[in-house]
Amino acid sequence: MFIGAIALFISSCLENKEAAYEIETNIGLLIEKMTIEEKVGQTCQITLDALLQKDENGLLTNPIKFDEEKLKEALTEYHIGSVLNVGWCTFSKEEWDYVNTTLRNAYSSGKIITPIIYGIDAIHGVNYTKGATLFPQEIGLAATWNPDLAEEFASITAYETRASGIPWNFSPVLDIARQPLWSRTFETLGEDPYLASELGASIIKGYQGDSLYIDDYHVAACMKHFVGYSGTNSGRDRTPAWIPEKYMQELYLPAFKKAVDQGALTVMVNSGTVNGVPGHANKRLLTDILKQEWSFKGFAVSDWEDFIMLHTVHKTDSTLKEAYISAFNAGVDMSMVPLAPQYKEYCEIMIDAVKEGRISMERLDDAVRRILRVKTLTKLFENQPDLKKYDKFGSEEFKLASRNAALESITLLKNDSILPLKGTEKVLIAGPTANNLIYLNGAWTHTWQGQDTSFNTVGCLTIKQAFERRLDKKMLFAQGAELYSDNFIEKSRLVDTQEYLKKLDQVEVVILCLGEMPSTEKPGDITSLNLNPEQLELARMAYNKNKKVVLVLTEGRPRVIRDIVDNASAIVQCYLPGDYGAEALVQLIYGEQNFSGKLPYTYPRYDGIIEFYDHERSVDRDNNGGFNAFNPQWEFGFGLSYSQIQYNNLQLSTPQLVGDSILNVTVEVTNMSTIACKEVVQLYLSDDYASTAPANKRLKRFVKISLEPNEKKIINFNLSTEDLVFIDAEGKERKENGKFTIKINSLVSSFDYKSGK
Repeated sequence: MFIGAIALFISSCLENKEAAYEIETNIGLLIEKMTIEEKVGQTCQITLDALLQKDENGLLTNPIKFDEEKLKEALTEYHIGSVLNVGWCTFSKEEWDYVNTTLRNAYSSGKIITPIIYGIDAIHGVNYTKGATLFPQEIGLAATWNPDLAEEFASITAYETRASGIPWNFSPVLDIARQPLWSRTFETLGEDPYLASELGASIIKGYQGDSLYIDDYHVAACMKHFVGYSGTNSGRDRTPAWIPEKYMQELYLPAFKKAVDQGALTVMVNSGTVNGVPGHANKRLLTDILKQEWSFKGFAVSDWEDFIMLHTVHKTDSTLKEAYISAFNAGVDMSMVPLAPQYKEYCEIMIDAVKEGRISMERLDDAVRRILRVKTLTKLFENQPDLKKYDKFGSEEFKLASRNAALESITLLKNDSILPLKGTEKVLIAGPTANNLIYLNGAWTHTWQGQDTSFNTVGCLTIKQAFERRLDKKMLFAQGAELYSDNFIEKSRLVDTQEYLKKLDQVEVVILCLGEMPSTEKPGDITSLNLNPEQLELARMAYNKNKKVVLVLTEGRPRVIRDIVDNASAIVQCYLPGDYGAEALVQLIYGEQNFSGKLPYTYPRYDGIIEFYDHERSVDRDNNGGFNAFNPQWEFGFGLSYSQIQYNNLQLSTPQLVGDSILNVTVEVTNMSTIACKEVVQLYLSDDYASTAPANKRLKRFVKISLEPNEKKIINFNLSTEDLVFIDAEGKERKENGKFTIKINSLVSSFDYKSGK
């Protein structure tokens, strides 16, 4: 069996090598036939709106329809290689079929030399196709700590993206959530590089599959946003980050490196600046590290208008021409221009720059080769799949997968023995996020900001509706407060207060749904993590009447709720759980399912203190000279369940690790209760002393296991000496002799490391 597996592996490698050689040969032949104008066109990506008809008010016609003159000009005169985006809202499958068939026909009829590659932001399911399956946002997937679920989410999203005729998905976001104010925190996989790396690689695998070629049921993935985008100092989107080399390598780069190793085909570039250098002009990161050191073979695409912003925003280039040359020579292969007439100006400037020698033909050919490589691997040069064959689109099977992801993501943060509810209690459902799907899905849902309620998925339940379906007459509802946006600033106000107070007197338990407006990018900027005071007031009103209150949080980033934590009977963090999150929540609240989510970030207690689980020892220094200052509301990796889990007998295979040997770590995990559960076993490692201040601890391994009532399992982890590596002050990898400590739950053990040299 083993020998047969090896033979199969070798055969597969040889076949892939031969296929890769054929691909590169064919691409080379095609490039030789292309004019400079056709090559430059390949590097230009435009938005769909630039090709559609508009009415007398400048709005897209409904139904959408291509403007034949605009289409001809873009494809046959400027030779555009890529199109992205949607009109202002979700399309039907039929509309997507019309869009993709039209663009495809331009190639199949011989009017253009290469097919168009179409890209879309399908970030928590195919959020721009009607009837598609919407999953929890990435931060919720991170809370599952389950790579298998992450892969399943991605494979279903890939299937439904291809069912929409689209071969390229601008996902996953691999930015590390180290600034909770940042409006795109919900799009990340949390604050830890190891967790993000493991889940990110699983998402890449789910999107792209296992084959050299992307088949009809998978899509090309796009890693976002390379790199440091999330590290903004101010917390506002697209603002500068200061990231020393040590932390760039230890925190921000690993998830991207893992994704490249997994075979990710494309990457989108950081819109901001890091240490004063715009992401789109950072040759060291884009070319030296990504393409040369890591051997990334795909292509890099800019974010929206970011070539232009080198001139207009970052002010690093005095003209548009200089900006385009800087970004392209730094290593960005495709420019999301993306509007008209700007894309025409881009093409004309780039053609001139090549003819003048400001951009070498070698660099242009490299970019075109990378783009054509991805077009080949997504089989765009072949006949495209029949969209009628995707009979699982929006299926019950896919909906169940989304609900299961929500079940494993929703995190129980506090429970004073009130949960699970028995079902006999009379319940008041209240709060601003209780009765609209937009608060379960967040941004990038049917529209960019996700705030238009008219596009909510038909048949999916709000939190109120999900409880109503279960409780019927045992449930009351009073909203109590509402969220609204005032010039892109999130605000809240009390509404129907007397009704809320009156209904409080009629119930035993309050399910109080709090959270934030859907938003992302610049419109999502906020000035404080503190939850709106009117929302906090709803909790105080219930506490004043001595009601048992279950706080249900639907939020894209951790909002500070310190003042209402102590009096709450239970607190449930839902993140943004998707279309089926309300159903999952009800199952968990009533004990039909068990909580298993764990926080993928450190939940702050205060608005002005930003700290993370892997902090240095000095962060712990308090005002009394002790080491108790680190005091978040809840720590990274925290999450309760209805079961009692006991950890015992932490064992290391050796007290002294020498050379390049392996350390085996075992621990016993027992479910001491009569309730089946899933538990995330987390292994943390700390370097007791190092030549640069070591982290308090770092996540190095984790696994999510299932435990039946009273079941015990022995969990095995293997650590290599690579797990002992840190980055020194010069930005170089180091392993140093000394003592290391392992922690699993409350169990601690140590070993010594000697290099053997």
